[in-house]
Amino acid sequence: MPLAVGSKAPDFTLKTKTADGLVDIKLSDNFGKKQTVLLFFPLAYTGVCTTEMCDQTSGLGDYEQLGAAVYGISVDSPFAHEAWAKANGIKVTLLSDLNRVATKAYDVLFPNLAGVGDTSARAAFVIGTDGVVKYSEQTATPKDLPNFVAVKAALAS
Repeated sequence: MPLAVGSKAPDFTLKTKTADGLVDIKLSDNFGKKQTVLLFFPLAYTGVCTTEMCDQTSGLGDYEQLGAAVYGISVDSPFAHEAWAKANGIKVTLLSDLNRVATKAYDVLFPNLAGVGDTSARAAFVIGTDGVVKYSEQTATPKDLPNFVAVKAALAS
């Protein structure tokens, strides 16, 4: 079961790759400033994950209007994320959880996906400016997408 609504969001610091090199992103840096959407996904370069991140890229303006930062999180390296984003026009900030620290803290570990190893499950969380989980969803299968209408409704509430 993913981390429950009303829980204090576990803080984390994860790496992203930018033109300036590797950069640390700390969740709690958003507390008191903006809401945060965390989109856990299994693996870069897979069909459903590519569709999800491309679709969310096209809707980033909606999230900005709702005062939210959006992060995609998977167990891929920041270098794989950078190449995948470039190849697919993904503008969502992608965070590498190579050591599965955030995946485990949010209780969304998917064991032995397709026989290749433990990955993040597909899940969505909305974290309020107060650092409390306002929305929590783990999809039934990695092929299912989160309910983005409900994610945006949680941001708007």
